[in-house]
Amino acid sequence: MKNASRALYGLLLASASTTACLAQTTVDVAKITCEQLVLLQVADPDHLAIWLSGYYNGKRNTTTVEIEQVKETARKVRSYCLYNKGTVMEAVERVMASSK
Repeated sequence: MKNASRALYGLLLASASTTACLAQTTVDVAKITCEQLVLLQVADPDHLAIWLSGYYNGKRNTTTVEIEQVKETARKVRSYCLYNKGTVMEAVERVMASSK
């Protein structure tokens, strides 16, 4: 009986620590800097690229996504951020403006 209670206690302890690891983090994307993007300090750059694509497509009321274009824009934004300061959203706007 003691082994069963120890096993149950161990499972409860393990599940509690797993729950703590799944804590939600809130990020204001408008405040993410190029430096943070390049140094991977905030989030996975690919996840940010997907979010930013949705944000800007939503502003344009566009529901289609060109996957290769998203990848290319993300690459250009990371490249821009390597050599420039400012926010990631400013970088996206400059990259998008130069693509037109």
